[in-house]
Amino acid sequence: MTNTTKKWISWLVKAGILALAFLFIYKRLTNSEGLKHFTDIITEVNTVYAVITVTLIGILMVFNYLQEAYKWQYLTRKWAPISAWQSISSVFCGLTLAIFTPNRWGEFGGRVMFLPKRKRLHGVFAMAVGTFGQMVVTCVLGSASLLWFIYYFLHVNFWLYIGMLTTGLGFMTLMLIFYFNVRWVASLLNAIPFLRKYHRFFDVLKRYRSNELLVIMCFCLARFLTYSFQYYLIIHLLLPQIALHKVMLLTSVFFFIQSVLPTIDVVDIGVRSATADKLFEYVTNQHIAIIAAVALIWFTNIILPAIIGSVFVLKLRFFDNDL
Repeated sequence: MTNTTKKWISWLVKAGILALAFLFIYKRLTNSEGLKHFTDIITEVNTVYAVITVTLIGILMVFNYLQEAYKWQYLTRKWAPISAWQSISSVFCGLTLAIFTPNRWGEFGGRVMFLPKRKRLHGVFAMAVGTFGQMVVTCVLGSASLLWFIYYFLHVNFWLYIGMLTTGLGFMTLMLIFYFNVRWVASLLNAIPFLRKYHRFFDVLKRYRSNELLVIMCFCLARFLTYSFQYYLIIHLLLPQIALHKVMLLTSVFFFIQSVLPTIDVVDIGVRSATADKLFEYVTNQHIAIIAAVALIWFTNIILPAIIGSVFVLKLRFFDNDL
């Protein structure tokens, strides 16, 4: 199979996922009974409480990306120290470029352009460590929540569940072991003859000690909890009858599933909404409320930061060696 064929298949799969998601959302939104229920919910929401909730969600968005900025500054401090403002600028710039690229790959380019030219490839590997840390947090907490979800809602065969539980625990353990030994990746890459000449870039992975990786993971965990709490706030506003622990656990499963779906930020609102709706239908039949909650969080955490980041894109100097 040629690379061109693989690319076409990849894009067709992504297009198929998006088409099915938007079709699913369309059917939900055109359900007259669902619209009536959502209208009833909206009319019962206290206006002052709604304004406070939305404002707090916006503040948490800023807090979320400030945590990411400080994590990025921490990741680069050993070999390319940057100021807090440079870190904030690069994070928001990366968000703007990420929104139009599959699986947020543009975020790498946006961030490293704020580093000195000779350190940009180092930056790619440093960012990979931070991204991997976030993925580990999402996968570990998401897997644990998924095991709860299967036990609580799906009621599978006892021995089948024991197998799932064993597999899940093994997966979580391996993820944590691999993260805290990320230097193994550098060793593997350096073992490939034609890549060995790039060892100075791969060796960035070896410079992070266990205590530093723990700090990075704490940043990742804080972001995960901040993002989860945003969902809780908006869902509690619209559907206060859903318990806190159910919202947080279902949100963790949602993040886990979302992390493996191949989408583009600017159009993946349909995929996000469809996924969340299917999960939350186990605790509520208010489908449009869940879709509205996801849309608000998507706009607040993806679209709004990308708009802010467009200002920082203008500051990029692609040919300045002294950047």
